[in-house]
Amino acid sequence: MITKRIIPCLDVKDGRVVKGINFKGLQDISSPVTLARHYCESGADELVFYDITASSEGRALFTDVLKRVASEIFIPLTVGGGINTLADFDRVLKCGADKVSINSGAIKNPDLISEAAKKYGSQCVVLSADIKRENGVFTIFTKGGRENTGIEALSWLRRAEASGAGELVINSIDADGVKGGFNLELLEAAANAVSIPIIASGGAGSAEDFVTLFKTIDKVDAGLAASIFHFGEVKIPSLKTLLHQNGINVRL
Repeated sequence: MITKRIIPCLDVKDGRVVKGINFKGLQDISSPVTLARHYCESGADELVFYDITASSEGRALFTDVLKRVASEIFIPLTVGGGINTLADFDRVLKCGADKVSINSGAIKNPDLISEAAKKYGSQCVVLSADIKRENGVFTIFTKGGRENTGIEALSWLRRAEASGAGELVINSIDADGVKGGFNLELLEAAANAVSIPIIASGGAGSAEDFVTLFKTIDKVDAGLAASIFHFGEVKIPSLKTLLHQNGINVRL
């Protein structure tokens, strides 16, 4: 039985971890270094680090704070934000990242997925997709959920898998920060469209939401959340205990 993963997400802006609702109204939370250390000690399976304004500001990802985060943890670290070229991959991997997340860069240049997979291996390439329902259609957004690309989401996910992406982060803009539960309809559609691992993101409001996620959609490999972990509303050790009690295989 595949072990389900619990992954906290650090959305970083100007060197600080922030969180908003539906990608808006950002609130300062903490130091990414402090939070990374805390999550590593609390039993998180992996950690995701997003420089959330790198793409919209047209700059490269900040590497100083990333190096400090990577030096503090011994769990896998996925890093994204402003990844547009193979040189960007190389830079963040040398800072200590284990996997690189691409979003806007892949939309601008879909060949980046295959080029990175060929050079670094598919296991290193994570496609992050910010998805919102528009006129009844799951649609890809970019630049922190601010720009509608007009790309139909499921076809984009299938293309990413065919190009060599090793993992997908499916982030529901509609559910982001609302704490009403994961977008199960979107995740079910994504799980039926691809065969590579899926990380569910957006909407977790309680430990029970993770139980519902994994029991409803067995193909989902991991649950990602931010604010409920940052504010201590859900503690990772107790979450994993609950999952285990519900017959869900986790690393305790």
